[in-house]
Amino acid sequence: MSTLPADGGSAVVLSTAIVQGLMAARKTGLPSFVRDAARLHIADALGIAVAARSTDLASQVITAQTLMSGSGCCSLIGGGSAAPLAAAFVNAALIHILDYDDIHDVGRLHPGAVVLPAALAAAEIADASDDVLIDAVALATELMCRLGMACAPQGEGPGSEWFLTQLLGYIAASAAAGLVLGLAQSGLVSGIGLAYMQAAGGKQAGFGTGSTARAVYPAFAAQGGLQAALLSRAGVTGPEGALDGAASLFRIYMGAQLQPRQREILLDYSKWHSCDVNIKPWPSCRLSHPYVAVALAARHACSSRRIERVRVAVNASAARLCRPLPQRCRPVTLQDAKYSIPFMTAFALVYGAPSLENLSREVMGDERVLEIAARVEIEETLPDNPGHPLAVLTLEYEDGPADSFHFSQDDLRGDEESVRLKFFECFRHAGLEHAAEKAWQAAMGGQIRVAIRAAEQLD
Repeated sequence: MSTLPADGGSAVVLSTAIVQGLMAARKTGLPSFVRDAARLHIADALGIAVAARSTDLASQVITAQTLMSGSGCCSLIGGGSAAPLAAAFVNAALIHILDYDDIHDVGRLHPGAVVLPAALAAAEIADASDDVLIDAVALATELMCRLGMACAPQGEGPGSEWFLTQLLGYIAASAAAGLVLGLAQSGLVSGIGLAYMQAAGGKQAGFGTGSTARAVYPAFAAQGGLQAALLSRAGVTGPEGALDGAASLFRIYMGAQLQPRQREILLDYSKWHSCDVNIKPWPSCRLSHPYVAVALAARHACSSRRIERVRVAVNASAARLCRPLPQRCRPVTLQDAKYSIPFMTAFALVYGAPSLENLSREVMGDERVLEIAARVEIEETLPDNPGHPLAVLTLEYEDGPADSFHFSQDDLRGDEESVRLKFFECFRHAGLEHAAEKAWQAAMGGQIRVAIRAAEQLD
C-alpha cells in the first residue's frame, strides 16, 4: 500500500494516511491469525497484571492514581475500579511492573502494556463489545510495531535515548482508544496529534540506577493516549502534522523526518508486524534474555566446576545494561536487577531459569549470586544491531580450559502451551490458581471481560 495522493498531487499527511490504513484494515476484516495473536497476548497481559497486584509498586500506583483521579467505573485487573485515566495508568503499570510483558524485539517496545489498558478503559466508557476491543488492540499493536520498525533502534543513534514504548506508545494508545470509541477518520487523526503533544520517554530511569520508575513508564503512554482520544471525541482538534510536520515527532525526537522507506513500513499491509511480537519466558528485561539463555546452557554443561572468571561479550545496546558495572553487579532495586546483564547472568548461573518465585527482592542480597556477579567482566566486542544481542558467554575455571557459549534464537522461542503455563504460573503467584482455567478459556475465547472478572482478587 503506497502513500495516497492528496488534492494537488502532494502526499497525504502521514497521520491521515496511517488512519486510513487502519480503518481500511478494520473494514476489510482482520486475518484470523492476527486476531488469534491478539487474544493470546491479551491473555498473557492479564495474567502478568494479576501476578503484579501484590507488589508494593502496584499499591503505590493505585494509591496515587486514585488520589489524582478519584473513583470510577473502569475495571482494574485483579479487582476494583477507577476513573478511566487512572484505570489506564494502573493497568498499564500492572502489566509492566514484573518485566514480564510482551515485546517487539526489533522495535524494542512493549505493545501490550500500552494498547490494552487504553482500549479496555475506552471499551468500558463506550460499552463496546469484546470483538471491537480485540480488533482495536490488534490494530493499535500493529501500528506500534510499525512505528518501532521504522525506528529500529540500536545502542547508539536515533531512538537509543528514548523508551520507545512510551514515546511511540502515546500514538498507538490514542489509536486503540479512538477505534474503540468509534471515532471517525478526523477524530483519530486529531487523537494522534493530541497524543503527540504529550510525548515523552527519556530513558534515564533505565540508564541510571536506584529508582523503581522503569517499572511504570508505559503507563504514561496508555493514560495519555486515552486522554487524547477522549479530548478528540469531545471536539478538541489536534495537529494533523504530528508525525511529519515542521515540528513533528520524528524530526524532534529522532533527529530527522522519515525517509520514504520508513514511511512505507507504516503504510504497507502486505505484512503484519504484530505477529512478530514475542511473549517473554522470564521476568526480566528482554536484552538480558540472550544472556540468561547462554547462562542456562553453561550451567547445564558445567555446574560442577568452580568458576574463576565470567567474560560476557556485548554490543553497544547490551552495554547499556552493564554500566556502571559496580552498581549493575550489586543492584539495590529489583528493577535494576532485572535490567542488569551482569546480575541476570550470575543469577541464571546459580539458580537456573528466572521465575516469579525465585527472582524476588531477597535475591539481591544472595551471596552466591553476588559472588559470581563480582567475577563478571564485560567485553564490548559484538556488532550492534536491532533486536537481540548475539550474546557470548565465556567461563574460565580454576581447574581447566575455558568454555564459550553462544546465543541461539531458538533458545527464546515458545508456543501457545508455554504461554498457557506462564499464565497459570502468574495466577498461582497471585493465589488464584483455582480461577486460572476459567480465565484462560475466557480470554482465548475472546471473552475479555469474563476473563477479567475471573481474575478478581479483592480482599
